Amino acid sequence: MTYTGDVRVGGPSDTRQIGDVTLTKIAVGDMHNNAYLLRDATGQGLLIDAAAEPDRLLEMIGDTPVAKIVTTHQHPDHWQALAAVQAATGAVTVAHPVDAPGIPVPTDEYVEDGGTVEFGDTVLTVTHLVGHTPGSIALTLYDQTAPQLFTGDCLFPGGIGNTQKDAARFTALYDGVVSKLFDRLPDATWVYPGHGGDTTLGAERPHLTEWRARGW
Repeated sequence: MTYTGDVRVGGPSDTRQIGDVTLTKIAVGDMHNNAYLLRDATGQGLLIDAAAEPDRLLEMIGDTPVAKIVTTHQHPDHWQALAAVQAATGAVTVAHPVDAPGIPVPTDEYVEDGGTVEFGDTVLTVTHLVGHTPGSIALTLYDQTAPQLFTGDCLFPGGIGNTQKDAARFTALYDGVVSKLFDRLPDATWVYPGHGGDTTLGAERPHLTEWRARGW
């Protein structure tokens, strides 16, 4: 079956092959969070956002040895299952140092803008984006066909993440998303957000001026 990225809480996960990496997406919790499991050719895994419902996340993980769990930012809906999943897998926990104090599970590995997260033979590049939270991060997997971009709550279909109508926070996040994502990555870049369906940078690029004008 063709991957769509349209997953629902309580429903099945969706899986696609990206080069040597198998990606599985699942929706969990009251806030309809997305969690992403990446498994590469070595068999090692990486989980992005242990958001909620640890039993469902562990079922998705199965026998994959999860090397690391990345928390994209400090908001509680993105780490409700972190303690349980980390305890079950023994994975190294990863976050940006600015948001790490707001995550109740100790962070083992701090990552900064331009840094990397590695597991197995796979490397993802870290982008620090300020505005939704002070220490939000996005992760880019550079595949031969198109970059694969995991944006947490910084970029969605239809706009950037919530900045609570704070003009300074909106400007910081908008400018960061434009300069660090849209200006650096091609239209074919696939976007995996923290909630809801997927998109591409090409689908969203024509609306950037509109987003700036409306201020959210």
